[in-house]
Amino acid sequence: MQQLSQKLKNGAMKIIEVPTPALLDGSVLVRNHYSLVSAGTEGSTVKTARKGYIGKAKERPQQVMQVIDTLKSQGPVQTYRAVMKKLDAHSPLGYSCAGEVIGVAPSVTEFKVGDEVACGGLTAAHAEVVSVPIRLCAKLDPDVDLSQAAYNTLGAIAMQGVRQADLRLGESCTVIGLGLLGQLTCLLLRASGIRTIGVDIDEKMVDLAAKHCTVLALTRDSAGVTDRIADFTNGIGCDAVIITAAADSLDPINFAGAIARIRGRVVVVGAVPTGFDREPHFYKKELEVRMSCSYGPGRYDPTYEEHGIDYPVSHVRWTEQRNMQAFQQLIQTGAIDVSYLTTHIFKLDDAPKAYDMMMAKSEPFVGILIEYDVAKSVTREKIRVLPKVRSQKSEVRIGFIGAGSYAQSNLLPYLKGVTQVSLKGVLTASGTSARSVAERFGFEFCAQDASDIIDNPEINTVFIATRHDSHADYVLKALKAGQHVFVEKPLCLTQQQLDEIASLYQSEIRNSQSAIHLMIGYNRRFAPMVRRIKNMVGDGPMAMIYRVNARAIPADSWIQDAKIGGGRVIGEACHFIDLLTYINGSLPISVQVSAMQAPGDLLDTVTLSLDYANGSIGTIAYFANGDKRLSKERLEVFAHGCTAVLDDFKRLEIYKSGKLTKEKSLNQDKGQKAEVAAFVNAILEGGIPPIGIDELFSTSLVTFKALESISTGQTIQL
Repeated sequence: MQQLSQKLKNGAMKIIEVPTPALLDGSVLVRNHYSLVSAGTEGSTVKTARKGYIGKAKERPQQVMQVIDTLKSQGPVQTYRAVMKKLDAHSPLGYSCAGEVIGVAPSVTEFKVGDEVACGGLTAAHAEVVSVPIRLCAKLDPDVDLSQAAYNTLGAIAMQGVRQADLRLGESCTVIGLGLLGQLTCLLLRASGIRTIGVDIDEKMVDLAAKHCTVLALTRDSAGVTDRIADFTNGIGCDAVIITAAADSLDPINFAGAIARIRGRVVVVGAVPTGFDREPHFYKKELEVRMSCSYGPGRYDPTYEEHGIDYPVSHVRWTEQRNMQAFQQLIQTGAIDVSYLTTHIFKLDDAPKAYDMMMAKSEPFVGILIEYDVAKSVTREKIRVLPKVRSQKSEVRIGFIGAGSYAQSNLLPYLKGVTQVSLKGVLTASGTSARSVAERFGFEFCAQDASDIIDNPEINTVFIATRHDSHADYVLKALKAGQHVFVEKPLCLTQQQLDEIASLYQSEIRNSQSAIHLMIGYNRRFAPMVRRIKNMVGDGPMAMIYRVNARAIPADSWIQDAKIGGGRVIGEACHFIDLLTYINGSLPISVQVSAMQAPGDLLDTVTLSLDYANGSIGTIAYFANGDKRLSKERLEVFAHGCTAVLDDFKRLEIYKSGKLTKEKSLNQDKGQKAEVAAFVNAILEGGIPPIGIDELFSTSLVTFKALESISTGQTIQL
């Protein structure tokens, strides 16, 4: 399918061929008929992308600080990769569209194939087909005008602003900023019986509002504008003022204070500074300032948007989905007519011209729609990016399932251009992401679904770097297909899944004539400084302490979700369990865990005490309640009169025979390069696995028993 994208590096915009997006649980596939270009939000994004690096930095100071933090903690190499990943990627545009449902996830009962819907959110992009969560969809009547329905997202934003104003029939409201969002806000106010005033600096937009959606429309710099509003409200002032403008000036917020009545409300919808002058209006009038959160309640809540769990009407009357539905109902009944807002309609192939027009302001515009060729057949097939390369039998022929930030920074750079390695296909949930990764690292094609990777006879090795809940299923399918498997941690989320994987591997894989490798991304054991510690301490009993300043992750993150991420013990502590196992050279035989009572009952501040078969002991202090300025990881190993201290994989101190040896590195090396090389070499040479299979399975088992220890308060024997 085709999709509009731009490169953040230089702002280059084009229509690209990408795979149809994945139909995720709780979502529907929608074939777009129309999508709306947001001149404000998208225009700002495009403008920033077309600036130089210094201009980009000035526009996004918070991201600059993130880059600086990464530079301090991980060094210049990883920082460069992280920045270039963002700049080189195809970035989708658009967040408001309307079309026909062509696919429904099995769990969805509210929609069916053939329904016409209006969609919002970041996945409601300018593309022939989009995958949208059900809470960001509004079902439409069959006879609705889809070109008007495409205003869905902006309509919901305007609706939420009006709700925040909390107006009553016959009251007055001024809308500051009469662009697309302001015009929609005025339409909703007028339909609600509110005496509506519009103010803007653009005389053309004022005239448009006066004709279609306001009782009084004024230019901001017109003489006596404040007095005219006072006269219109009989000297009372406006009951509410809604700011839909985008500006760097304090004028909109201060002007709102000047025209609002005593104890009136000022609602901020647009992007304006809110550092208003306390005197003379806000203090003396006791004005109430409210922020309007995008489409309404539910926005930015993963439980609502991603998992589709609705808020009860009795507790939250108007959610973002119900705002969308109300907006569409007003269109369908004729209570509002947004057709006058559409000044331009571009075919998808010509969509870049719409943005050129916006940036150049070569002609007046308000609402810009992109129209799609619905007569064109929709096919689900892989997208060829590079010419097919003849593969030699000795090659490692790789398919990637999942290729997010970690894979692009820590796995793929070490595979690109490696002799006897060919990158065949890549699959991600987003078509633009798959295309970006394929072009950047040299994959031959973007896969449409997992079968393009797992059932492909040209692929003999699969890398799995998806969300944790999908790992076990992909591992089982790939092993059954006879492929080598590299899976990012964790291997699986339940002991039942572990038993199934172990049974398959031991009964079918070990007994096969050709060695098939299963590898988990426990990279830390391959770090150069860790290898030096291992060589120093040798074998035999030792004591180990691993302190992890894990830092807090919000409770609503998928990582904290037991069903998706597994929580932080299963999802991340496995790294440190594996490393201690490697250092002491034997498997753990018992685990005892203490967990601190954390807000939200999160199990992310814990200590794990491990006993090992060779008499070693290990403690992992995994804390999520510390300060981020402290280094993340610190390992101390005590053995045979020697002590090694590793700080964040950048500094190593070895105390031996009364002497101190120090080593420092500018770049943080956690072993990913050596890990990938070891895996590839094991396949090429048919040698033993880089990590013993017993160690792999043991680490997963320890994480499950660790949770059991927390719940029972007992030491669990392994």
